This record gives sequence, C-alpha cells and structure tokens, in this order.
Amino acid sequence: MNETIEAQYQAEVKQADIDHHKPTAGAMTGHIVANMWYLDVKYHQFLWFVKGPQAFDLQRVYRDLIAQNRAQIDELGAVLLDENQLPPSTVDEFTRYTKIEEEPRLKYADATSLVDTTAHDLTFANLFIDRAIKLAQREDRPALAAYLTTLRGANNRNIRQLQAFLGKTAWEGLVEEDDDEDDD
Repeated sequence: MNETIEAQYQAEVKQADIDHHKPTAGAMTGHIVANMWYLDVKYHQFLWFVKGPQAFDLQRVYRDLIAQNRAQIDELGAVLLDENQLPPSTVDEFTRYTKIEEEPRLKYADATSLVDTTAHDLTFANLFIDRAIKLAQREDRPALAAYLTTLRGANNRNIRQLQAFLGKTAWEGLVEEDDDEDDD
C-alpha cells in the first residue's frame, strides 16, 4: 500500500473512533448498516432451515426480506456517501458495529420462534434508526433523516406482518406501552 492510502485509512479510523464515542448521525447509521448486514445472514439462516407446514410461505417471506434488506443496504450506503460519510464495508467493520446477535441454534427452532426472533430483531433495529433520525435532524441532514424515516416505516410494516403470522397485533409483546401517558 502506498503512504497516501495508509494516511487516508488512519484518518478514517481516527474519525470513526471520535464519532462512536460521541455519536453522530453517520456513525449511528453505520451501526444500522452493520445490523442490516447481520440481518441478511439471519434471514438466510431462517430461509434455509425453516420447517413445518408454514415452510413454503415463510421461505417466500424470507426471500422477500432478503431482497428488501439488500436493496436497503445499498441505498443506505449510497445515502451515507452522499452525506460525505463512510459506510462500513468490511466483515471486520460489520462485526464491530453490529448490535444484532447471532444464534446458530436457531436453525433447529420451529417456525414460530424464527418469526418471533425476526420481529424482535427488527424492533431492536428500530432503536438505532430512531436515534439516527434524531441525530440527523439535529445535524441538519434532511436527506439522511428522510431515508431513515422511510426505513423505519418499512421495518414497521414487516414487524406488523410478522406479528400477524404469530396471531399478534403490531407491537404486542415487542414494545412496552405506557399506560400512564397523562402522568408527566
């Protein structure tokens, strides 16, 4: 490698360290991209190992989730580049930045468990999306905030449909609802 490339990479590493200690919209969105990359792996695991009477229908669902997720990864990576930010692009970066947990034992789980895990993973992923939206708004990055808002909406739709398979409402068992909304 030449010295210029090494200097650029070292500057990137230094900036990433700064951005992850005091999160920026770009850094938080990097976590989202890494989460999505890990979800792609999990979706494949579920596609390949789902069994039972619902297997054919769920294989179609997971193929659709994979296609949607891959398109979103590419789109979000482009949005980050448009914002002069660097999306994670190596297995090491995806692994360091993801917050989605892998579980190899899930390949032996029943279909209901796989769908439930997917709904929980998407709900967890939404926490990072919500935080990134707030950061993007604070940093006056409207294009990033708009894309993240669209991504949040797509996750919400997927969660609702997965929850329907489980016989639940959209947020049932996923989000704690505040019964005392009026108590401030």
